[in-house]
Amino acid sequence: MRYVHLHRFALLLTGVMTMLVLAGTLTPGEAMPRTPRGADKLFHFLGFFAVVFPAVLVRPRNGRWLLPGAILLGGAIELIQPHVGRHAEWGDFIANTLGAFAGAVLAWLGHVWLVLPWRRRRARQRVR
Repeated sequence: MRYVHLHRFALLLTGVMTMLVLAGTLTPGEAMPRTPRGADKLFHFLGFFAVVFPAVLVRPRNGRWLLPGAILLGGAIELIQPHVGRHAEWGDFIANTLGAFAGAVLAWLGHVWLVLPWRRRRARQRVR
């Protein structure tokens, strides 16, 4: 797979994860399954982790717009939730923000440790 295709796939995956997060966070409360206390914070963290991770993994520069965008999205979701029968919570916003930061940091590390060596190997193979 060429790197440009990998980047497009990562952006597509980020878009899909964003849609899933929106669907999960803006579904009316009575339609949501019951979860153990505090599990929703874990879901918020993992959801925003998954939104940021793929695009930053392939191209860390994407973090410049994606990380602030994810944080703004998390805030907008919390502002919209009372209008769809859910409750806005600071804890959810914090979990969203921490998930986005964790996704960006781990993606950057993955880029340095996995993607860059892969790209260097592929470049050397093309030279031969």
